[in-house]
Amino acid sequence: VQLQASGGGLVQAGGSLRLSCTASGSISTFITMNWYRQAPGKQREFVARISNFDSTNYADSVKGRFTISRDNAKNTMYLQMNSLKSEDTAVYYCNVWVGSANYWGQGTQVTVSS
Repeated sequence: VQLQASGGGLVQAGGSLRLSCTASGSISTFITMNWYRQAPGKQREFVARISNFDSTNYADSVKGRFTISRDNAKNTMYLQMNSLKSEDTAVYYCNVWVGSANYWGQGTQVTVSS
């Protein structure tokens, strides 16, 4: 499985971005799809998760601002990020579980200017 993340960029605080993660094959059987992020000098942290039943979970820091979704027909997962804050600045990574195997995308940079 290869994952391609895109959609990052520079945005002002309060703005929005939508990240995409496209898989090389069908995602309909992916058990869970996740977004993580890593800020400079910090450990990678969980952001959001969506299951193959479309149940979702979010880190407390992004609840109410971020929305994770998936489009199985396009083999793509999304992260809609609204009301962005400077502390959201990080490299965002997509991650999926396929059975017992775990895969990571290459990351996309999100920079929020205050």
